[in-house]
Amino acid sequence: MPDSTEVFQDSTRAMPKQGRAVQTYERLLDVSGDLLAEVGIERISTNLICARAGMTPPALYRYFKDKYAVLEALGRRLLSRRSDILTLWLAETAPKGQQALADGLPSVLSETWSATLKEPGAVWILKALRAVPQLAHVRVETYRDMTDMVTSVFSATLGHPPRDDLWLRVRIALEFAFSADELLFEEDRLPQEVIIAEASELLRRALMEALPMAGADRD
Repeated sequence: MPDSTEVFQDSTRAMPKQGRAVQTYERLLDVSGDLLAEVGIERISTNLICARAGMTPPALYRYFKDKYAVLEALGRRLLSRRSDILTLWLAETAPKGQQALADGLPSVLSETWSATLKEPGAVWILKALRAVPQLAHVRVETYRDMTDMVTSVFSATLGHPPRDDLWLRVRIALEFAFSADELLFEEDRLPQEVIIAEASELLRRALMEALPMAGADRD
């Protein structure tokens, strides 16, 4: 069985490097995101994408072999942008210490949600990453990489090496935090600021309570 990298490389015909090709590639993704929000995961097709983008199928197939390759690229782009926000926040906040990390959770969640809101078809991309078996590896790989990063930063803040129990807490916390995005999109009975505040508090408890345990010696 090929590893996840091979799956990704096989699903994309040619990653663009030139200016016009990059613009075409990004436009295809933007159009696909909007279309995904309109027709859903099952109905979206390469023919619909081409019709909406005003392109011929051969033009699309230069980059994607099928609709699942398009969905995969959408998922990777969205998760990469969310990861960039987290990376920058950690770089700016971690040197200020453990309390700053705890206090900064609402702001980074809010910023992540705002960036997600701007992504065409974002909530449906997130659903696709959970509902489509061919895309599960994209979400799992990205969240594991982010968990490794957060665990290393939190451990460095404490001055101790990473520990399995901290990695577990961080992994679960990230899964929850990103799942809360769907709640922000779909639940109109709760103000967005309340959802962010409650999610931040749950994350703070999960992560901050794990930090002393992560730095302590086991019996």
